[in-house]
Amino acid sequence: MGDVRGFLKHDRETPTRRPVPVRLRDWKEVYEPFPEGHLQVQASRCMDCGIPFCNQGCPLGNLIPDWNDLVYRDQWHHAIDRLHATNNFPEFTGRLCPAPCEAACVLGINQNPVTIKQVEVSIVDRAWDEGWIAPVMPQAKTGKRVAVVGSGPAGLAAAQQLTRAGHDVVVYERADRIGGLLRYGIPEFKMEKRFLDRRLDQMRAEGTEFRTSVNVGVDLSVDELRNGHDAVVLAGGATAARDLPIPGREFKGIYQAMEYLPPSNKVQEGDLTESPISAEGKRVVIIGGGDTGADCLGTSHRQGAVSVHQFEILPRPPDARPDANPWPTWPMIMRTSSAHEEGGERVFSVNTECFLGDDDGNVRALRAHEVEFVDGKFVKVEGTDFDLETELVLLAMGFVGPQVPGMIEDLGVELDPRGNVARNDDFMTSESGVFACGDMGRGQSLIVWAIAEGRSCASGVDRWLMGETALPAPIRPTDRPIS
Repeated sequence: MGDVRGFLKHDRETPTRRPVPVRLRDWKEVYEPFPEGHLQVQASRCMDCGIPFCNQGCPLGNLIPDWNDLVYRDQWHHAIDRLHATNNFPEFTGRLCPAPCEAACVLGINQNPVTIKQVEVSIVDRAWDEGWIAPVMPQAKTGKRVAVVGSGPAGLAAAQQLTRAGHDVVVYERADRIGGLLRYGIPEFKMEKRFLDRRLDQMRAEGTEFRTSVNVGVDLSVDELRNGHDAVVLAGGATAARDLPIPGREFKGIYQAMEYLPPSNKVQEGDLTESPISAEGKRVVIIGGGDTGADCLGTSHRQGAVSVHQFEILPRPPDARPDANPWPTWPMIMRTSSAHEEGGERVFSVNTECFLGDDDGNVRALRAHEVEFVDGKFVKVEGTDFDLETELVLLAMGFVGPQVPGMIEDLGVELDPRGNVARNDDFMTSESGVFACGDMGRGQSLIVWAIAEGRSCASGVDRWLMGETALPAPIRPTDRPIS
């Protein structure tokens, strides 16, 4: 390493967030620029640890010590080459990934870990600014045609890898724009869509074809899809949201998160002048304490909510690792996102019992109570019932799997016991020539797992089409996070 004593001399430093009153007035990303000199100091904290557990913590197997050292030595051009060797879209993961690599950093055993995520995004942003990122054209065309259904991170990764291998790739997306959850699920303040658009421009220049507003199984039959392509990749994600079937669910003003977030992003795209579902002037309750709930929280703030409560049925996590959650496992600790910093009240160990409505059928309040986790189940704490007035309820309780009616049902692919699309080690489904990757086969997961699955799936497709492949396969369908 460039400075073997860097971790002894320097503390962890991350970019400063813009002041809350300032950033709530726009939808731009929340972080201030991070000076290059500060970043190189942070890269110097990467230890000569011998066994880089960060590589194992990252599903993509990113060569983290390599590019940390290169940044410290001011060899940025080589750093982007190392970064792209394992990750098609570091500008996405550098902004959106929760960084399991940092949780597995050896320095994190008894100090704050290396700021891996910030180094990653700084490398790729500089590479774009310097003009180092250009289309990567295939050395030869194979004459094979591949359909990729779904344009989220898994589908885009599979499509780019297969295009670069020489296949003619068509990406089908049922929404009106390419990007999946990157486009319509992630708010602008977490990732400005210009970063997505410039990568899509690169993919178009490489030869990937994109077709929007095509719902396979409705606008295009599965027979037409299969007959027109030599292989099919299913990458539609786990889009079936978990519902809350309690009394009063039918009242107006109760929405799934993915009914609420996309219109807000369409406003930022210029497709809508205002969102049909707005938190402006309303008392908002978000049910679900994860990342999607935080996205709803930040969006509600920017739309002008009067108040926001975020409910979580689980107890408040500890501030530090408990003994049963040692390094290098993912630390189940209390986390505060930029949206939580902006306001709202987080309420833990609470269960919503029913919704209350007015005479016009609009939600006016919810009734809830505290719970304890006893013998593997949640038990009501007697005497803790309360009503909370609200005009907008957002359900952000995760996703239960892919949408089965339609394309999946028509294809006849088998499902696993969890309701996801079953695959073999080459990511092929029970139907020959039909592959599946990302959340559709894995279940709801992280963007870094989606990209890793897309890359590995592309390797399986290429091998099936050509008999061999030079494409890397970082993971298998059975791989799971460090636990």
